[in-house]
Amino acid sequence: MDDIEESWKLSSCTILSDGWSDSKSRSLINFLVYSKYGTIFKKSIDASNKAKDANLLCDLLDQFVREVGSEHVVQVIIDNAFSYVAAGDKLMNMYPSLYWTPCASHCIDLLLEDIGKMAWVKEVVDQARTISRNKHGTQLMHVPK
Repeated sequence: MDDIEESWKLSSCTILSDGWSDSKSRSLINFLVYSKYGTIFKKSIDASNKAKDANLLCDLLDQFVREVGSEHVVQVIIDNAFSYVAAGDKLMNMYPSLYWTPCASHCIDLLLEDIGKMAWVKEVVDQARTISRNKHGTQLMHVPK
């Protein structure tokens, strides 16, 4: 890990931030750092009281950028919820050399969710679920809801 962290000085890095909810409905945020030499998980924090507040999210991201070294960070990839978008914009104003990007997989997930609400797509998915169940009603293969 030390070698990867040292490489940030040579090739810069990207911060990845992923929010999720645990089984106790707490909002957790994972912080990772990516460079061409590897990705490192740095920490996870309970952000239950911060996840919807753009200013508090920006403070968390700013603190992490400073921990990594603002001179090494060129990009921050975060969720594209409203509070994260606002936090990303504020962060770019604080660090003109940094660019925030919405998470592509989250964007795709939202698109697929909307597509799955279309009547004809929902019908096909429901048929696939029926086909993938055995005679006991147990799912044979995972078909996303």
